[in-house]
Amino acid sequence: MTLPLLRDDSLITTPDGAAVRVSLPWIRSLPMTSLQDPSVTIDGVLAEDVAVLLDGRPVAPGELGEEDGWWFQQDRITLAWPHRVNLGTHDVAVEFGLRIPYLQVGPDGPLTLPFRAERSLVPDAPHVPAAVTRDAAPTTSDGSLPAGWVLTASAFNWTPDMIAGDRDAVDIAVGIVEDGLAVEIEAEPGQLWRSFPGRSEADAAAFGARLAAAGGRVSILGASMDDWSPQGTRRTDGERLAFLLPQIEIAHQLGARGLRLPIGQAGPPLLERVLPVLHETGLTLFEEIQGSQIPGSPQAGPAIDRIVEFDDPHVRLLVDISMFMPAVPESYLARLQDGGVPADLIETLRHRWRDPEIVGAIVDLLRSGGVPASVHTLYMDMLVRFGRSEATAIADVLPWIGAFHLKFWDLDDSDDRVSGPIRDVAALLDGTGFSGTLCSEWGGHEWLDDDPTSMTRDHLALARRALSGANA
Repeated sequence: MTLPLLRDDSLITTPDGAAVRVSLPWIRSLPMTSLQDPSVTIDGVLAEDVAVLLDGRPVAPGELGEEDGWWFQQDRITLAWPHRVNLGTHDVAVEFGLRIPYLQVGPDGPLTLPFRAERSLVPDAPHVPAAVTRDAAPTTSDGSLPAGWVLTASAFNWTPDMIAGDRDAVDIAVGIVEDGLAVEIEAEPGQLWRSFPGRSEADAAAFGARLAAAGGRVSILGASMDDWSPQGTRRTDGERLAFLLPQIEIAHQLGARGLRLPIGQAGPPLLERVLPVLHETGLTLFEEIQGSQIPGSPQAGPAIDRIVEFDDPHVRLLVDISMFMPAVPESYLARLQDGGVPADLIETLRHRWRDPEIVGAIVDLLRSGGVPASVHTLYMDMLVRFGRSEATAIADVLPWIGAFHLKFWDLDDSDDRVSGPIRDVAALLDGTGFSGTLCSEWGGHEWLDDDPTSMTRDHLALARRALSGANA
């Protein structure tokens, strides 16, 4: 994700030289061993023997595989640079890979994403917390929507605030309810607690009590299941179950409707083992489809078919409406163009997004090495997170859909590019007896600096109009 790695106070002096504090540019906490090949360059000088400081201990990057700690999303890791720096402004660059243990690209290991950031920094600059927007308003009502349709908001929308660490993650998540945005929220254990992925009952109890005191509840828990261990070995189904069970237990403890995993990640053998627990707790496992993962697609079709054949009310699909994007957001295109993506491809993306041949043009530039490093990860959204189908693509699986993510990237509703897919979904659901959540989920914080509270509030208002208008 394109999230800030370096903040104003990232460059610090140490008794042995200097160090750079780096934020975790990801949506949840990761094993410390996810950090791959970090490097630091200051004023054009690359440190050949950079070390990672863990609890004050210098650890060589090649020895991180022996560490069992986790990089909590709200913490920064410190990269030691064994040279002194003078007063004044310095050009600082950091580069590293980030291994994502739940995203697989082949049989040999998980996906590793490249990250790079550079900016001018002053040593030991003071930290200035970002201003907090708390424009409290009465909680909105879903009375205009059909019975059973519940508008919710995801704590994922506040990911940059979580990473910044100026406010405690639990304060941010509970603030969604306190600010009157939604009564039910989706929450991510990997964002909220340092105890993730282990036993989190005490943390969950404290969070649940605060949420209930504010008049809220958790709708769906965004679970994670790391298929690869911190040491890089593939986990067995028994180990994967052991990773997932504590999250099922806290979802039940919090009174959630269910928990969410990516489509097909559980797989039939593990699903068979989890199903009795789901029945016992009353929870639903939601398997999420997004982007190009439509029914019948090579990526997701078989897993979707298995859920249909399984036909158990405790296993349902969650549909992210990023599948139905009529156009690429202009704010996204502007970021790609600023990052150096060729203007001719930008124009092609702007005018021919739903052209089947567009994928070839996107992949060709990627394979040619023509995608600049500064936007490489962001560029991948077009292959992974952006879809180009009509909403009717899910018509045949409607009975097995239990929830939706009303994904939005910005609030530019030109040509109904934000509201149109919501209305199309509402039209499909009208009269079907659908009962479940429709959650505001903002993905544009990857490249936009807008305030998440204002963005989410405005999007929920837009979504309510689009949903009720289609069912008037």
